[in-house]
Amino acid sequence: MDQQIKAFRIFDASAGSGKTFTLAREYLSLILRPGGGRLFRRILAITFTNKAVAELKNRILNSLMEFASLSPENLETTPMFEAVQAELQTDRAALIHRSQTVLQQILHNYAFFDVSTIDKFNQRVLRTFARDLDIPANFEIVLETDVLLEEAIDNLIAQAGTDKQLTDILVDFALEKAEDDRSW
Repeated sequence: MDQQIKAFRIFDASAGSGKTFTLAREYLSLILRPGGGRLFRRILAITFTNKAVAELKNRILNSLMEFASLSPENLETTPMFEAVQAELQTDRAALIHRSQTVLQQILHNYAFFDVSTIDKFNQRVLRTFARDLDIPANFEIVLETDVLLEEAIDNLIAQAGTDKQLTDILVDFALEKAEDDRSW
């Protein structure tokens, strides 16, 4: 990778501040620089929601399609094209040609175009090291807190009667709630 490219970049901003535009511009600037045509295979963009993943992927692909369809003679552009062109300090024809090449590369190798949620990324890392972490390879991640809480309570109650300290705590808790006419 080019010496001038930082290994990690973090963008933290409020809603509506232009994060998606900035992320797409940065991504495009990386893959459209000279020699960057296959660099998308080594880039991981992480965001928080599936909606943000879809929006970022669409913005990148739509921008590449727009860039690739431009004519070197026609001076009409988009703000994204101008931003990437200024970032790369390259001429219009070269940027259009690179966009056509990179778009084809991504479409033919779409599985390597990796924009992911932080949850999905962490899950992939855990699955990769499941054996080393001594967890089942087919572990399941539950993101619904109500389901997780219900299962934890069921497991706790199932242990009542076998662990004296736990049983005493649960009995005291139930009696306290009953005295207050509240459900335990």
